[in-house]
Amino acid sequence: MPSFSGQHTLITSRPGHVEVIAGCMYSGKTEELIRRIRRTKYAKQSSVVFKHEWDKRYDAELVVSHLQNSIQAIPVGGAETIYSMSQDAQVVGIDEAQFFGMDLVDVCRRLAGEGKRVILAGLDKDWEGKAFGPMPFLLAEAEFIHKVYAVCVCCGADATRSQRIVNSREQVLVGERSAYEARCRACWTPVPIFAGKEEMDEG
Repeated sequence: MPSFSGQHTLITSRPGHVEVIAGCMYSGKTEELIRRIRRTKYAKQSSVVFKHEWDKRYDAELVVSHLQNSIQAIPVGGAETIYSMSQDAQVVGIDEAQFFGMDLVDVCRRLAGEGKRVILAGLDKDWEGKAFGPMPFLLAEAEFIHKVYAVCVCCGADATRSQRIVNSREQVLVGERSAYEARCRACWTPVPIFAGKEEMDEG
């Protein structure tokens, strides 16, 4: 009987594949993306990193983790730009993948088909606990999936959800610690915790 160790080595005739790093806010997604891209530089592989132009929380042209580690990135508004600007790279990194449209799935598929290693980091669920943008389809496309966890600010358990703590119901609200907390399933609610009683009743 084959043994199962929790990790698999994918053997293919071409190097191209898709890796997805997924989790809630403050789970270390961007930190892991930066770590993997830096390792490719040690291996002398050419790489390029992209971020959505919406994300200007720490820097307009850097991917920055909450621990303040950073790496140079290109801000773009759409997935096709990622494809056109990745032709000379062996490794393509994409942060905050949930902000892109569904065409990102096809772009990643094409890049991997051309032999490139594609590494994405993104929120798997939005503040309502629903699948976020193209993320479920990217997870289905990926050869490798790395789920990361934060710490629940209420009870200390593994956190898998992003609790919105400002009174807004927009799906996309780019924010830092002033807008979100990491919560476990038991401590999380799909209503902004500062919402008024009337708004909570409607939800």
